[in-house]
Amino acid sequence: MVEFIPKLIVAVIIFLLTLLAARLAYKLVGKALSARKVDHEVTLLLARVSQITVLVLGVIWSLATVDFNVTGFVAGLGIVGFTVGFALKDIAENFVAGVLLLVQQPFDIGDSVNAGGFTGTVTSIEIRSTTIRTLDGLLVLVPNAQVYSNPITNYSKVDKRRVSLDVGVSYDTDLDAATAAMLEVAHQMPGIRNDPAPQVVFKEFGDSSINGTLYFWIDMDEAGYMDTLDATVKSIKLAFERENIEIPYPVRTIYSVSN
Repeated sequence: MVEFIPKLIVAVIIFLLTLLAARLAYKLVGKALSARKVDHEVTLLLARVSQITVLVLGVIWSLATVDFNVTGFVAGLGIVGFTVGFALKDIAENFVAGVLLLVQQPFDIGDSVNAGGFTGTVTSIEIRSTTIRTLDGLLVLVPNAQVYSNPITNYSKVDKRRVSLDVGVSYDTDLDAATAAMLEVAHQMPGIRNDPAPQVVFKEFGDSSINGTLYFWIDMDEAGYMDTLDATVKSIKLAFERENIEIPYPVRTIYSVSN
């Protein structure tokens, strides 16, 4: 008993110092991440993880000082942790993926994205799931593991985007005239970029038409993609009507054999 008292005093001192170290770790990590302009939620999360880590190590050290069987205790915790972790595998995956998404920041709230198989606007990013408002107005909670493990397309992170529009013209059309008409339309679009220059490529002999594609780039700060696509289709139709360029219907020839 006499030998135990000094060990107990040392263990208490270690525990008290651990409390101070944990608080210091929380503050230092928080300041460091704030200086790097990391999101507030991520800063709080990582600061708290640092604090808990220091506390756990300090408690283990304190227990070892009083000859507590730390090895057996940790082994027991490991078995329990493995059992609980296996049972909560999906939750753990979503948690880790949520932390990675918050740290790496492939998108922010308000960004237009395609993530986890859904296209829309990000409305919230939480530890378990990411909420996306789809193009038809639905709110979808996508598990973070599904978001993180699949390709992510962020339409809001680009300053320019290429518009591609397939167009078919009849076989008796002057292709140079059709090209000139489409290029004129492209140059009239708001936010058009001249580098790279707009281009028309005819690439296929279809059943009823010669098919080509109009390519041009727009500045996303000046024009919306869907608005530009809509305006381009309408303008090309008017330009073709003005130039007497036909956009053909599919044609099928039917032969009737009479006895």
